[in-house]
Amino acid sequence: MTESGLFDLTGKVALVTGGSRGLGREMVRAFARAGANVVIASRKLDACQELADEIRSTTGREALAVACHVGEWDQLEQLSNAAYERFGKVDVLVNNAGLSPIYDRVGDVTEALYDKVLDVNLKGPFRLTALVATRMAAGDGGSIIFVSSTASQSPGANTIPYGAAKAGVNNMTVGFARAFAPKVRVNCIVPGPFLTDISKAWDMEAFKQTARRGILLQRGGEAQEIVGAALYFASAASSFTTGSHLVVSGGTAGG
Repeated sequence: MTESGLFDLTGKVALVTGGSRGLGREMVRAFARAGANVVIASRKLDACQELADEIRSTTGREALAVACHVGEWDQLEQLSNAAYERFGKVDVLVNNAGLSPIYDRVGDVTEALYDKVLDVNLKGPFRLTALVATRMAAGDGGSIIFVSSTASQSPGANTIPYGAAKAGVNNMTVGFARAFAPKVRVNCIVPGPFLTDISKAWDMEAFKQTARRGILLQRGGEAQEIVGAALYFASAASSFTTGSHLVVSGGTAGG
């Protein structure tokens, strides 16, 4: 295989949760450009369908849009079944959907908010991975990619439940890699701050100042800059990599 062929996904099927916007949307586009048919899942079916139409028209690949709330246990089996009914297999699963609501004080975090954050960021990825990895292992294998966060390693005061959930994702990466080896590889991307839809709520001037002090590249990431990591883990380029975490954060400035 040539070096360029290492990243070829021709004939593969990739399922991406949270796939209609932000990092997930760029992963879907990249996988389709690399030759994969794609399953685009998020809560908003119209957004998934819009991206599916784009994929079909720009790449010629097949695209399936599925409405799914990853925090709802039963909906994950429906998502898995929809993918297998349409394509007969899933070669790549990206657990990208996430939720990080901001709160003023830790004491203001309600049980409902806490449960919602853990359901979307931890429970859902656990259940979907268990379902899909089981079918991968019974077939030709595959690659599963978790999407964590640098908050899993260094949470801010206003991201404690989110950081805890993502720390659980880091842990699950290794556990699932061990559970489904050798046929299924399981790895994790650990992004830092990316300038996606979620960043529209940020105080950008304050962020720029923080970035100059705390990020070696002195800026936030652009959504398309996640593509290299996603293609690496999805493809034969990472054929001897499992149970690993790749931090994509622009670098953390140290003292």
